[in-house]
Amino acid sequence: MQQHRPAHLPRPMSRPPREEPQAVTLRRRLAELRGPAVAPRPLDARALAALAANPGCKRRALLDGAGVDKGALATALGSPAAFGQSQFAFMRGNAFEARVKADGGTELMRLLHQGFGESGEPPGDVSVPDLSAAGPEGRAARTALALREATGSGGWALLDHPMLALEVAGSPAYLEPDAVVVHPDGTWTVVEIKSFPMIDGSADAAKVGAAARQSAVYVLALERVAAATDGAEVGHRVLLVCPKDFSNLPTASVVDVRKQRAVTRRQLTRLTRIEDIAAALPEGTTFDPECSPEELDTAVESVTAAYAPECLAACELAFHCRAKARAAGAVEALGRSVRGELGGLTTVTGVLAAAAGKEGDPADPTVAALLRAAALRAEALEGTTCR
Repeated sequence: MQQHRPAHLPRPMSRPPREEPQAVTLRRRLAELRGPAVAPRPLDARALAALAANPGCKRRALLDGAGVDKGALATALGSPAAFGQSQFAFMRGNAFEARVKADGGTELMRLLHQGFGESGEPPGDVSVPDLSAAGPEGRAARTALALREATGSGGWALLDHPMLALEVAGSPAYLEPDAVVVHPDGTWTVVEIKSFPMIDGSADAAKVGAAARQSAVYVLALERVAAATDGAEVGHRVLLVCPKDFSNLPTASVVDVRKQRAVTRRQLTRLTRIEDIAAALPEGTTFDPECSPEELDTAVESVTAAYAPECLAACELAFHCRAKARAAGAVEALGRSVRGELGGLTTVTGVLAAAAGKEGDPADPTVAALLRAAALRAEALEGTTCR
């Protein structure tokens, strides 16, 4: 028998559909971009540092945020890139790092004491806590506990290969610096050990810059732990240890990474909003390496890139992007400095046409400079012909 609800009783309100948390929705979307059967490739400090060095590249931001294996993607596109250290360089680097950290970090603490201009003798009583634990999550938790205990003790401590966690695009990225030193005053200093030489007190500027950007990532990750630790402060100066001249003896330099830290933080903030980039992609876009090269090429080209020759040393997709830039005649293929000098001229064809006086406004300083350069070149060639 059908029952009727009395008219004076209100009808029950229908429950609105439960909204998915934004982080869950983003992870699901990134998994679709990666491919249903493809495990995410974890981000490391090198990848984050390279991303910060080219903050305008939406392509790399999306692919790294989604955990796409760019090496496998480049191979599937037919533009593989050979990356990674040689076995000899890897073994040499490990041997040098072991030498620096030998005897409980005695030499490392001497270099830090000297580099920071501390008075008196280098610290002799240095605690080296055990950081072993199961899995990266366990090691990160053990590292955070060791940092708090070392800060609370008020003494020197050396953390060898600690594990740090940094949230990137809604998921944790686990980072492993070479070492972190805890000072008695609660300051935490990142130590980066590299195998490139420091000749006459200075090293290759490009390599030092890359090391500074990588160290800045570690500083950001440490700041998250320091925020929950009484009396802790992460130093903005890091200790860079390298071989001295052409020997295997270690030397060190103190590098200020405040600028790199600010750039990296800004880029990571943009990276956490990669859902905006993903939302603009055509329906069904995927970077699954199992797809055909044609499908992958279409997917990759649907995300804008900011190619520069420097990408060849930092991104697995650089050869693919360079081929596309050259095919389009883009001036970016000539370098950022050249691109900056050419103003509104974006193609090599347009630059040559402006230099020949066929296009462009002569009142434009860039066009005027090109016309002047073309005239000087013609004059020089004419003089060579006359001889």
